Amino acid sequence: MSDMIEVKDIKRGFPSAEGETFWALKGISLTIPEGKLTILRGRSGSGKTTLMNILGLLDDPTEGTIIFDGTDVTNHSALEKEKIRRQQIGFVFQSVALIPMMTAFENVDFALRLAKYEGDRTERAMECLRLVGLANRADHMPAELSGGEQQRVAIARAIAHKPKVLFADEPTAELDTNTALTVVKIFRELTEHEGITIVMTTHDVGLMELGDQVYELEDGERIG
Repeated sequence: MSDMIEVKDIKRGFPSAEGETFWALKGISLTIPEGKLTILRGRSGSGKTTLMNILGLLDDPTEGTIIFDGTDVTNHSALEKEKIRRQQIGFVFQSVALIPMMTAFENVDFALRLAKYEGDRTERAMECLRLVGLANRADHMPAELSGGEQQRVAIARAIAHKPKVLFADEPTAELDTNTALTVVKIFRELTEHEGITIVMTTHDVGLMELGDQVYELEDGERIG
């Protein structure tokens, strides 16, 4: 098993009101194995979302090295990183941010159009909705779907362009326990059947056992 992402001694600093530097990350090193579900856990303020933004090339570290799929991308330009995100990365956030005037199918299809998907968009959109168990809800508007169903549409949208890595930032925070378990089980099925590498942040201890590996952060440091 190879590593999809490796970060070495990642630090992220922000200027404080006192003119000093606040270190959100204080030298994090870890690997994200290919085709597995990795969970980043920690309380609010632990640095897990800051780390995920760096892993997903949404933010740059102040110091340290990022290796993505075997390539050192630390010093890549913003345009080069944007291209990697568009073609190889998918994102699911706590706020699903579906387009309210589009059906579930149209939301997924819109993501395919943005990604300039060259295959059969209709077939791929329906395939993704089937993967998350919502093919029978394809014609429903977001307002007609439950919170859990909306999050599943967001997952279908995020995987539509066949990314290598899916990042999910607190995707179950607004869901009840049973629905949260359903979402994480979908993630597991995606790793097993689609080969997608998934990185998820959560503070829910009950979801830890579903990950292939768990990293714990506290005050910007890795403690587990």
